[in-house]
Amino acid sequence: MENIQKHSIILWSRDEYRLRLTRIREHMSASSVDAILLSDNANIYYLTGRVFAGYAYVTLKGEPIYFVRRPVGLSGDSVVYIRKPEEITGSIGMAAPQSIGIELDVLPYSSVQRLVPLFPGAELKNASSIMRSVRAVKPPMALQMLRESGERHARVYSRIPGLFQEGMSDYDLQVEIENVSRREGCLGQFRISGDSMELYMGNTIAGNNADTPSPYDFAMGGAGMDPSLPVGANGTLITPGTTVMVDMNGNYNGYMTDMTRVFALGDISPLALKAHQCSIDIHRALSEMMRPGNTAKSLWEKAEEIVVAADLKPYYMGHRQHAGFIGHGVGIEINELPVIAPRSRDIIQEHNVIALEPKFVIPNVGAVGIENTYIVHADHAECITLAPEEIIYFDR
Repeated sequence: MENIQKHSIILWSRDEYRLRLTRIREHMSASSVDAILLSDNANIYYLTGRVFAGYAYVTLKGEPIYFVRRPVGLSGDSVVYIRKPEEITGSIGMAAPQSIGIELDVLPYSSVQRLVPLFPGAELKNASSIMRSVRAVKPPMALQMLRESGERHARVYSRIPGLFQEGMSDYDLQVEIENVSRREGCLGQFRISGDSMELYMGNTIAGNNADTPSPYDFAMGGAGMDPSLPVGANGTLITPGTTVMVDMNGNYNGYMTDMTRVFALGDISPLALKAHQCSIDIHRALSEMMRPGNTAKSLWEKAEEIVVAADLKPYYMGHRQHAGFIGHGVGIEINELPVIAPRSRDIIQEHNVIALEPKFVIPNVGAVGIENTYIVHADHAECITLAPEEIIYFDR
């Protein structure tokens, strides 16, 4: 990342910053929004290349203004330090816009109620939906950062077979993977948008723990180690005839990839092998359909068709509890647009980055199936999580 200044509020290169700002303004104009006030970390990072406590005020013309509470020491002609949001308009005498976008999907109600009076007479619009649309199409620098995360993600996965020791549980193995991931440079953080969903470093789930329903919309949840975080590894022993599904953090630079691979100890059932191959087949078919202009819904329907033909529907995207999607956009957050789901209205666009995860849960065996991250191009889908897709056996 080329820095403009070490302490500048903007860390992107000038060209990258202008590109991102232009894209925001294009979406603002299409939504008839005169100004937006951003405070969500993901959106602040998208625009500036850093996270700070405060607000970014963006209008259709002129330079954005950055109202900063913390940290001290950030520089730039457009930086204004404030102690409270009420100082936003009074500090520089801004003209009130006719419409103002505020991040209604992520801000607490009390914060929205405090911000709205700062723009008297302005029509309130949802800046969250504007920014989700902006971030769905990645600029060139983001694509390169995603490729870098994918490479480092794959290097970590290549070391997993050597981490296994007899007598390990899913929790033991996850801790070892976390150590390797962090030493490879993983930031450890999953940024997640929307409904409350918590996760630490990812999921490593063995055997029947994959069939434990979680509070979240996951194909497999896992019981977790404590009811306060009821998802993921729970100490299930890795035993012969069972699988271990690894879906670990791919955030190495602020833009994250998503990847799942399956490991096993001893021979697993023909049904599990069939389901795993079906997942790979779905990837092949859907990667051919990931082209600009196609609907996200059509990808879901094609995957469903393949699953039904293979007579695997009872195990698809969960067994006791089923997930309502098979893919999602990834980037700064793990659940960006588009969403590959049966009622999705999203249209695939060039430079969407999509994680496909058709998975199956087989009782008394565990979870199978893969997840890859793809960049959508005009004529092909580029997989950026290049690791072996077949089941990898710890004892072979």
